[in-house]
Amino acid sequence: MSRAADGPHPHPLTPAGDDWFRGCPDCHLPIQGGGAGLSAHRRTVHDPRRDYGDRRTPITIRLDY
Repeated sequence: MSRAADGPHPHPLTPAGDDWFRGCPDCHLPIQGGGAGLSAHRRTVHDPRRDYGDRRTPITIRLDY
């Protein structure tokens, strides 16, 4: 079985000192970049003028007993 090398990875996934916000209160995605990242996320993902909203079609099932 393989195992990771000792010490820090030479190319970490995120740079050192990068702020992480817990997540978007609307969609619960993890947001990188603190308050600025959350603002950018809200401008791009939750902007009603853009068509990036929830594209799922609601399904209504009628059951007759």
